[in-house]
Amino acid sequence: MEYVELNTKQKMPALGIGTYRSPKGELGKAIKIALETGIRHIDCAYFYENEDEIGEVLKETFDQGKIKREDVWITSKLYNIFHDPKDVQEGCEKTIKDLQCGYLDLFLIHWPVAFAKRDNLELFPKNDDDSMCTVDVTLIETWHAMEKLVELGLVKAIGISNCTKEKIDEIYEKAKIKPAVNQIENHPYLQQEELCQYCRKLGIQITAYSPLGTTDFKQENALLLKDPVILEIAKKHNASPAQVLIKWNIQRGNAVIPKAVKPEHIKDNFECFKVKLTEEDMKQIATLDRHLRFVNPMYFWNIDVFGEANKK
Repeated sequence: MEYVELNTKQKMPALGIGTYRSPKGELGKAIKIALETGIRHIDCAYFYENEDEIGEVLKETFDQGKIKREDVWITSKLYNIFHDPKDVQEGCEKTIKDLQCGYLDLFLIHWPVAFAKRDNLELFPKNDDDSMCTVDVTLIETWHAMEKLVELGLVKAIGISNCTKEKIDEIYEKAKIKPAVNQIENHPYLQQEELCQYCRKLGIQITAYSPLGTTDFKQENALLLKDPVILEIAKKHNASPAQVLIKWNIQRGNAVIPKAVKPEHIKDNFECFKVKLTEEDMKQIATLDRHLRFVNPMYFWNIDVFGEANKK
């Protein structure tokens, strides 16, 4: 296993397992297999609505004593309805309770947009005109409440997710605790090299989600795992396309959290460390950038978080 070092001096496993939209019933088995395989980084979120299932597996695993809590890196994320400073601790404690893990190694602001918090904890609170019900809470207000979680010992490190340079700037200078991580969509079709370089300059580690692309949000002619360049490089190294895509991100210095539920996929992903991409391989993959975003809140919230509309 390889690690990346955060600005907190913690060492985070460079490879983890993502849990977004993993089928109920299958996810718990996948987490067990991942841990048995040697993966020690689990990426979770309140929004995924499956932290309770993950928690059952974690409790069983830690109770057995074969793997200790401190040997597993657990990341989760503060959902949009908990952005009000008075609600941040509630959101964190609910996640810790569901995951049955005692504390979080890393807690991220999931999206840089604040929603109204309803009594029923509705994930998508709407206005009367069917638009999303957002509230006037700034990122730095939420961030200062996140800092208190570190002081309370609920989390070891805090960070952000889906944040552009502009959003990072809203936080960075006023932050008492600097963001340790920015988790972003990152793969050869969306390389975001400028953002990655900016984060590295500030000492913010990049974690790449959807590193293999995704089928959750369809994009025509955008199957990364079948890209001719990726297939050719995989053939040259006697590796799978997934291993090439994962190792490409790791060799750039990023942590990676591919989603997987099938045992063969989990084990195949873990074998990525056997692959060593050449400088020529990296140059070839660099030419694939399409600035193609698979995951965009415009799809389900109609909110232009990334400023994409302004670029057209």
